[in-house]
Amino acid sequence: MGEEKLSFADRVVIVTGAGAGLGRTYALLFASRGASVVVNDLGGSRDGDGSSTKIADSVVNEIRKNGGRAVANYDSVLDGEKIVKTAIDAFGRIDILVNNAGILRDKSFAKMLESDWDLIQNVHLKGAFKTTQAAWPYFVKQKYGRIIMTASNSGLYGNFGQANYSAAKMGLIGLTNTLAIEGKQKNIHTNVIIPTAASRLTEDILPPDFFKELKPELIAPVVVWLCHEKCMENGSIIESALGWAGKCHVIRSSGSTLRQDLSSEITPEDVENKWHAITDMSNAKHFNSIEEVTGEFMTAIETTKSENSQTSESQNSDVLRHTYNYRDTILYALGVGASVQTPTDFRYLYENDSNFAVLPTFYVVYAPMVALNFSMYEKFLPHIELDPTKILHGEQYIEVYKQLPTEATVETRYKIVDVVDKGKGALVVIQHDTFDTSNEDKLSTGQMIIFIVGAGNFKGKRTSSYIIPTFESPNREPDTSVTQQTSQDQAALYRLSGDQNPLHIDSNMSMIAGFKQPILHGLCTLGFSVRHILQTYTGGDPSLFKAVKTRFAKPVIPGQTLRTDMWQEGNRIHFQTHTVEENILVLSGGYVDLTNIISIQSKENLSSDINNISLESDAVFFKIAEYVKANSDEVKKINGVFLYHILVKGKLQAQWTLDLKKSEVYRGEPKSKPDATLTLEDADMIQMALGKLNPQVAFVRQKLKITGNIMLTQKLKTLIEASKSKL
Repeated sequence: MGEEKLSFADRVVIVTGAGAGLGRTYALLFASRGASVVVNDLGGSRDGDGSSTKIADSVVNEIRKNGGRAVANYDSVLDGEKIVKTAIDAFGRIDILVNNAGILRDKSFAKMLESDWDLIQNVHLKGAFKTTQAAWPYFVKQKYGRIIMTASNSGLYGNFGQANYSAAKMGLIGLTNTLAIEGKQKNIHTNVIIPTAASRLTEDILPPDFFKELKPELIAPVVVWLCHEKCMENGSIIESALGWAGKCHVIRSSGSTLRQDLSSEITPEDVENKWHAITDMSNAKHFNSIEEVTGEFMTAIETTKSENSQTSESQNSDVLRHTYNYRDTILYALGVGASVQTPTDFRYLYENDSNFAVLPTFYVVYAPMVALNFSMYEKFLPHIELDPTKILHGEQYIEVYKQLPTEATVETRYKIVDVVDKGKGALVVIQHDTFDTSNEDKLSTGQMIIFIVGAGNFKGKRTSSYIIPTFESPNREPDTSVTQQTSQDQAALYRLSGDQNPLHIDSNMSMIAGFKQPILHGLCTLGFSVRHILQTYTGGDPSLFKAVKTRFAKPVIPGQTLRTDMWQEGNRIHFQTHTVEENILVLSGGYVDLTNIISIQSKENLSSDINNISLESDAVFFKIAEYVKANSDEVKKINGVFLYHILVKGKLQAQWTLDLKKSEVYRGEPKSKPDATLTLEDADMIQMALGKLNPQVAFVRQKLKITGNIMLTQKLKTLIEASKSKL
């Protein structure tokens, strides 16, 4: 009701095999949505014999009769360059390619001729290759393309008499997987459609009553959506029939290790004995890339390596199994300061958000859970009576291997890897690795440094090669800072995420330990700081996080204000955290390693009120930053520096710079003189990004004020539209 229709205006579509059936239906629907269509059809019979121009001409005439734009092409898909040339000659570009052409040469495998095999491979697999390869340079140049490959359930599951057809269709899935990878960075998306529809290929194969229900019109909308610029699907297999659609995955069992150690041989009997585990699909999983598969093999090697040493390690190790869901991850996010007032935090706070995710530091909650298990220390420190008030968390490291699942049963395996004699106390190095119990995926690895007061002078070694080092921050002013006040109840809230140390809640225990009142857990402070870094350098995207390391220098009292100072060095963000009230360093030597950075901050200290308040329009600039990073060459053509003044009820609350000469978007004033300054309310920026407020109208009504080069600001339309499509 009133929903805006998906438009293909200014898009050019090639549909092969478009003279009848599915192809014809695709062509008609694309044309009805404004696309210019190349209707390709050789006009041959179902088995590939003969040719005719009438079948393609008929569809073209139908499109033109309805007011659309279309041209016919009669070439074989093996002459893909001619088909693409038709599009270029007629319409000047090509945006979408639907590889739909197909024929059948069904015979049992024993009776199949080589010519039957070759013809099917040529039309289905090689034809798709030739046509796609001809279109590819145009897609790359314009940084946009949508490709559809047509596979079949015969390819997925096999079908008697279709060995040639099944092989070709499965080959198209493999081709799609690789094209999706190669085209991803160039905004070229390739997907597979597996249709079951009434067509000339299935006319006398399916039962008549069933055949009548398999209308191509019920599948065409799925294909058209996959080809729209709003659709971000890439490398997917989508099945559709009868008004239903679903996604298919290739999955693999958890498998089984076939040898006891790396020096062991494997016999057929070993395989026989493990066959049940090898073929057990109860915990099967899907892999998104060949890198993930390789990672699984590496994990298998590490598992085999570790099995020999498990007996000796069991004496100084422990295991914790824990099940969590969205309630636990949201509670943790609140415990480390996440707020619905901060746009980059919302994904951590609402389980139905399309980007719902877990803060990557969530698994640090499992680190201290074992610190109070005194039995772990007995082998190394038998002479000490342990006191929980004397156990201090000195340093923490954690690395995640993939984005953390939003719910899982995990097993954290702890082991003491070293103990250092520091005289006044003992330094205990504890490794903790967390695994998903459903598939044995290693999700994270961590290292916790525990200092036990009074446990030193046992004539132990003074240094350790196991400790992951901290690094001092660069010797310059911070590139940026984020300030946030903790709550008086912060420690009480954070302890609900598994903090069992009474030092953080019980004033009697804190006084015994030498503190006037309960202190904030150091890992809570760490959670604040990492969230600030993600907010600043990734737009809050946790998938870009790799690892964090820090030293806990001083305690924080709940209610104090934290300031996270940051220095960017490539993909490593060095950081320190201070309490603002007393300017005490509480986290030192810290760094966060990111896999990628979306630069959204200027190299200014943002601890003042302006530029330190989260606004709704922040989300618009985050999306603009993503677009600028992905389309650097294109945006540099705008060749301008723009400063946005964002107001709330007439008061300046934030400044954003779009330096399109350098492809940089960040919060704060520009590093050079802006070409134009735009001033508007936070709410109006949102309305403009959503397309509900026309910039020209806003300017006339003085809702948008511009100083400087007004004409240059008209070139920002592309960026605003890019943010609209992602909001």
